[in-house]
Amino acid sequence: MSRLVVISNRVPVPDEKKGAPAGGLAVALRAALEERGGVWMGWSGKSSGEQDAGPLSMIEDGNITYALTDLTDRDVEEYYHGFANRVLWPICHYRLDLADYGRKEMSGYFRVNGFFAERLLPLLQPDDTIWVHDYHLIPMARELRERGVRNRIGFFLHIPLPPADVLFTMPVHEEIIKCLAHYDLVGFQTDHDLANFVGALEREGIGHSPAPGHLVSFERKFRGGAYPIGIETAAFAGFARRAASHAMVRKAEESLVSRPLIIGVDRLDYSKGLTQRIDAYERFLVDNPHHRGNVTYLQVTPKSRSEVPEYEAMQRTVAEQAGRVNGALGTVDWVPIRYINRSVARPLLAGLYRLARVGLVTPLRDGMNLVAKEYVAAQNPEDPGVLILSRFAGAAREMNGALLVNPYDMEGTANAIKRAIEMPLEERKARWQQMMDRLLVHDVSRWCDDFLSDLTEEENAAHAALAT
Repeated sequence: MSRLVVISNRVPVPDEKKGAPAGGLAVALRAALEERGGVWMGWSGKSSGEQDAGPLSMIEDGNITYALTDLTDRDVEEYYHGFANRVLWPICHYRLDLADYGRKEMSGYFRVNGFFAERLLPLLQPDDTIWVHDYHLIPMARELRERGVRNRIGFFLHIPLPPADVLFTMPVHEEIIKCLAHYDLVGFQTDHDLANFVGALEREGIGHSPAPGHLVSFERKFRGGAYPIGIETAAFAGFARRAASHAMVRKAEESLVSRPLIIGVDRLDYSKGLTQRIDAYERFLVDNPHHRGNVTYLQVTPKSRSEVPEYEAMQRTVAEQAGRVNGALGTVDWVPIRYINRSVARPLLAGLYRLARVGLVTPLRDGMNLVAKEYVAAQNPEDPGVLILSRFAGAAREMNGALLVNPYDMEGTANAIKRAIEMPLEERKARWQQMMDRLLVHDVSRWCDDFLSDLTEEENAAHAALAT
């Protein structure tokens, strides 16, 4: 089995005190790296200022080598804050009004990808399998190919890929597509994303799909597929069971005074539909006065990318909106919305998921949304809650027991909240069970194995042919 080399913008390095990172993606990739041995490379998250980035920081942990590089202030501003998060992110999330394209930032994006490739080169072995992650690093395969790398290279896009009419608003869309053609396998979250990619190739006349999963573009043959990412379902379910006795969870339960809890957990981002969600909850209370004082909505929203002006402005907007609803509808002994603008420890979060009668996951656009899957995995099988899910989240393609809503339809979402709060136990159980059954089979390890199996399929076939 060949070594695995993972490249991502940030690298979840194990902490000596805290141990290995707890998130599903980190767990799956770490397990794959431990099995095969290999390297995980990316940005350290630190800036070297105006000075040279300095040498790679190498951390050995078992048979995994973590390779981290600093970036200069200019690199961070142009590559990360600039092109990645002010061009690619908003366009891929259909927010053309927020895209701020500049040639300097675009140049920095490609420059930093070349810098990463240059730093990775001495670490590679001829039979390594390389797996590149997400929108920050789309040009990585081309940069490596130009430096003579002929290894199998796969790419997985964790965010949505929009249809051609949206994608083509990016001035360098053809260059981005050309970069993707240098991979052996390009993975997307859903079949819709894959179809959008094929549609972009055909609309622009720069490629086509001669057979399902097979692509031709810029004189390269490669493969594309949908690989919906999962969570560590069984482990998280056990985690949530144990978390139910967490002191802070018990305290939160007591504070509800038997009121049903609605929970939303989202990074502070304009793609998450937070303002629309609060509007829908307010409409639910206005339209159903008998539920006022008898339900509590907890919104957990850690800060995100506060260096980007749009995010700082949104933080103020969401806080003001929650305050307005509380001021208008709250009473001396009841607050409609509990708003937390910081991270919550994972044991507490798992316990709160389990406590909540309704999981409110209503992004305007999302590649997958693992909160939806964590909420379902955390539920008590004897008394499960109801998932309300945006039809524009990738998870909607799998979670067939959820109440699907259009987050732009305030009244429709308000009606779904009412239905979820009042849903009979037997229906809640049936809906939960069909979602949980799927999550147990299609967990994050299955996602990882499926992608790597397809990436190495042709390589393994070639080895088998040589052996005979």
